[in-house]
Amino acid sequence: MSGGPAVSAEEVLAAARAGLDRLTPHRLRAEQEAGALVVDTRTPAHRAAQGEFPGALVIDRTVLEWRLDPTGPHRIPEATGPDLRVVVVCRHGYSSSLAAASLRAVGLSRATDLVGGVEAWIAAGFPVHRGPVDLRE
Repeated sequence: MSGGPAVSAEEVLAAARAGLDRLTPHRLRAEQEAGALVVDTRTPAHRAAQGEFPGALVIDRTVLEWRLDPTGPHRIPEATGPDLRVVVVCRHGYSSSLAAASLRAVGLSRATDLVGGVEAWIAAGFPVHRGPVDLRE
């Protein structure tokens, strides 16, 4: 592909984050208690190593937009509309920023992510667990 000048991954990340109201672990906990939908996009290996995020839906990053597009035919039942508060979590808080920006592009205007990812959640003293997850394929 040819086109304009290439940008670095850091520039892509900065542009994605510019439109997000990113959450600290404490704010995420409060928003989750208020009904925000938490979506975990970590790989199975990372979830096994770090633990499962309580109350999160597990959606593979490769199908995230299709499952949460509020007007799409492949959406999950929880994708109720454009005002849904979705908080994406990943391992370190990088890919979740890109994912949240992508969700905003498909119409979820309140999508955001967790600063520092699940690592920050654990460091703040919040729980993770072992066991079954709510996996959406």
